[in-house]
Amino acid sequence: MTSSTEQTQAPPTERLLAELAELPGVVVAFSGGADSALVLAAAVRALGADRVVAATAVSSSLPMVERGPAAAFSASLGVTHHWLDTHEMDRDGYRANSGARCYFCKAELLEVLGELGRELGWPVATGTNADDAVAGFRPGIRAAAERGAITPLLSAGFDKEQVRAVSHDWQLPTWDKPAAACLSSRIAYGIGITPARLARVERAEAAVRAHWGAQAPLADLRVRDLGEGRARLEVDRPALEAFERGAWAEPVLTGIRDAGFDQVEVRAFRSGSMNDALRSRGGDPAPS
Repeated sequence: MTSSTEQTQAPPTERLLAELAELPGVVVAFSGGADSALVLAAAVRALGADRVVAATAVSSSLPMVERGPAAAFSASLGVTHHWLDTHEMDRDGYRANSGARCYFCKAELLEVLGELGRELGWPVATGTNADDAVAGFRPGIRAAAERGAITPLLSAGFDKEQVRAVSHDWQLPTWDKPAAACLSSRIAYGIGITPARLARVERAEAAVRAHWGAQAPLADLRVRDLGEGRARLEVDRPALEAFERGAWAEPVLTGIRDAGFDQVEVRAFRSGSMNDALRSRGGDPAPS
């Protein structure tokens, strides 16, 4: 068994594999994003596919567009993939959509995945990395820690840049995948979360993709629900510049309106832009 001192002195990838290798097995909370994908791939390298399961929460908060790639990735590693229903919408704190929304979401996730972990006798691992841990108060991280989740990337000292670098070295298709926060992160804080609101956002984003086509590279995309029928379309700046010049801009905006929004504004994408109003009230921001 590797000593804790030796692990601390080893490169992050070696520390990650060494920590995972000491587990009896692991349930990976797999969202389909770059962080949890690396944890899943590392667990397979360290333990073998038969001692690893991927578990993905299924609810109205998970965009349908994320499900196919997540299934394909876990299948490529040869691991069993569980799709588990979560019911965060049943939690008052989640529906209220305060700055602590992520706490209630992650609490639900870890309690559901924890049942699977107890059945197998394995811990549940999340994709929390070192950058997440220093990015300010994160209620979701606290909820996971309270429920016994392990954080292999954080323990090994991985930041976001290292996650992508190792993922590239390992030829994981997620190495350059844009961040994809849950649909609830598109709803302005203080506006109640409902399945209908989440579905409207998902319809609007699907319409943008359908009308955008191959007009310009589109990496980051969010349709933000600002309340009172108002939406804000955010795309990465190069795509925005092409959008503003293109005759195809109006069909994109029409698609958002057809999804159920009355007014649409357009801005460059900025992760966490919905947190601005919350910070001004002294709230607890979360990634979006």
